Amino acid sequence: MTTGFSAAFRIIVALLALLSVTPAFAQAPPQRQPAAAGQRPSGPLEVDITQGTLKPIPIAIPEFGGDDPRLALEVSNVVAADLERSGLFQPLDRASFIEQVRDMNAPPRFPDWRAINAQALVVGRAIRTPDGRLVAEFRLWDVYSGRQLASQRFAVGAQDWRRLGHLVADLVYERLTGEKGYFDTQIVFVDETGPKDRRAKRLAMMDQDGANVRLLSQGRELVLTPRFSPTSQEVAYMQYTGDQPRVFLLNLETGQRELVGNFPGMTFAPRFAPDGQRIIMSIQEQGAASIVEMDLRSKNMRRLTQSNAIDTGPCYSPDGRRVVFESDRDGTQQLYVMNVDGSGQRRISFGEGRYSTPVWSPRGDLIAFTKQMGGQFLIGVMRPDGSGERVLTEGYHNEGPTWAPNGRVLMFFRESQGAGGGPKLFSIDLTGYNERQVPTPAFGSDPAWSPLRN
Repeated sequence: MTTGFSAAFRIIVALLALLSVTPAFAQAPPQRQPAAAGQRPSGPLEVDITQGTLKPIPIAIPEFGGDDPRLALEVSNVVAADLERSGLFQPLDRASFIEQVRDMNAPPRFPDWRAINAQALVVGRAIRTPDGRLVAEFRLWDVYSGRQLASQRFAVGAQDWRRLGHLVADLVYERLTGEKGYFDTQIVFVDETGPKDRRAKRLAMMDQDGANVRLLSQGRELVLTPRFSPTSQEVAYMQYTGDQPRVFLLNLETGQRELVGNFPGMTFAPRFAPDGQRIIMSIQEQGAASIVEMDLRSKNMRRLTQSNAIDTGPCYSPDGRRVVFESDRDGTQQLYVMNVDGSGQRRISFGEGRYSTPVWSPRGDLIAFTKQMGGQFLIGVMRPDGSGERVLTEGYHNEGPTWAPNGRVLMFFRESQGAGGGPKLFSIDLTGYNERQVPTPAFGSDPAWSPLRN
């Protein structure tokens, strides 16, 4: 092997970045053809840019060791599930393993792992310490070079065992791709229950894989469009009291709520600035709507747009210097970008259909959006200058994209038809192929992805 495994994998991730902004390609399912036993694959991940096909890397994740076999098994299962869900990795069937790992500190028998086509190997253990904490240790190996790529120890509280798996998976992902993982994150969303014409909507939060759901409101009042603060454990959301929309800040650690203000005619909750000290929103007045920024400390507000149009759905760029928003000032809903002081307003969308709900990627390289065209709702991405537009998924009613903190995966909700239908959450990566439903207890809408947890 002339280049390190992780270096080769980073090259593939660079190709994925190129793929993410190339024109749309034929929507065919990915072709996954494993190499024959004992034969080394041509590379850790095969990407055909012209076809958009993707072949995940085979990775072996044996059951972790430890003094509590059930805990160790569950943690290793979370690691495997996280990596498999990313679409970049294919955890191998443990029944195929030749070597049974009993000591994570002993060098692996690499020929045994090469024989089953494993290209990476994760070994570890999970234990309970005398003070009640849970600890996981692991080692990541490049099977073909025999090099150790990572070794780390994590500790969490006594009830947070799933987080151990997410932390391990994040570091494996980072070491093999050169980019931060996104597994140790949470999703705030609107939990929906009851008949379609009398649906209760409650604020809820869960891990990014759908586990550990907890309700943040009781459904006595309608809640919509929650947004995570990028710097603290706070969520902004809109709540209707009667027909009056009000914006609240909820502290997730203390459960305390703070009223930001009453905003007649508001349809989306504000979004936070990258510093967490300001929010941006749309306020309706006399049939028009303008983009307004508010300082959360002083409550001072400044107007960024002023026209006879509906300007709404604003979102900051990750450096806080620009804002993307939607407007019908040219006759139909289109996307616009401006400087954070309101100057330099210019249209960036010029395709067919109506564009809405723009969200800037945490990487700054793409803007996600919803697009209505031909009776369908599409989720797509484009560069901030409007070039490279590409549709990732389409359906009867797709809406509300939100980015994973590494800018590689989107979550959105899709409404199903019929009297008994309702919204469900889905995730999709930038290749447009790895689309998956995210489990929720009932119907779910308006997802918002958290930053990585501290």
